[in-house]
Amino acid sequence: MKLFYRQTGESGTPIIILHGLFGSSDNWLTLGKILGETHRVYILDARNHGQSPRSELFDYNVMAADLKEFMDEHSIINPILMGHSMGGKTVMQFAMNYSDSFSKMIVVDIAPKFYPVHHTMILQGLASIDLKTLKSRTEANDILKRFEENEGVRQFLLKNLWKNSEKNNEFDWRLNVPVISKNIDLIGYELSNEKAVEKPVLFIKGSESHYIQAEDERKIWELFPDYELITIEDAGHWVQADKPKEFLEIVQRFSRIKE
Repeated sequence: MKLFYRQTGESGTPIIILHGLFGSSDNWLTLGKILGETHRVYILDARNHGQSPRSELFDYNVMAADLKEFMDEHSIINPILMGHSMGGKTVMQFAMNYSDSFSKMIVVDIAPKFYPVHHTMILQGLASIDLKTLKSRTEANDILKRFEENEGVRQFLLKNLWKNSEKNNEFDWRLNVPVISKNIDLIGYELSNEKAVEKPVLFIKGSESHYIQAEDERKIWELFPDYELITIEDAGHWVQADKPKEFLEIVQRFSRIKE
């Protein structure tokens, strides 16, 4: 599958960035431009997200295969991989399946474990919006209020709303809502083909996020023995948005370390 991507920077060690569930490459463009001053940065849209193709298949193995296909197509050798949440699980699955195809990895606020489904209300909210009659983003936001109380989360979701010229300029989602809804349990699943990967791996978590718990470190160590875990204070699950300066400094330092 040919994924949509954005590139910043023309030289230096390549970095590939994968967003989380309901996100897109747009979410990472500001940080990507800064990293592009010293690296060749590729920010991808996952399948069923953003401007990448849609598919009925949606799990970590196919998304890891999409990443491998992208690297092969663009002749990217031993990049640094960075993924947030769903993207973090994707790069971890990639590490299991293609362990010799990257140099190091950054996993943002996600652990290699099972997570119960917890996006049901958001998916119900997205599905409840009648795109054919929708007049404005404000109207969509008012509908979503019944399903998600956090304004920041709603605005993050509404970034996926756009006017589709091929549908008479009707609003449309840059998300494959039906397929994501049908396969949402797979996004919480544990990784398959589990085995220890000896490459350097940096885990970054927000102190206010519950996605990585103290008891998860044993599993992380078993799979990624050369790992480091850094907590950014006063940051939640979207740690890169909550504390961009601190996040960027940590990523830049890790990216400069020679193996």
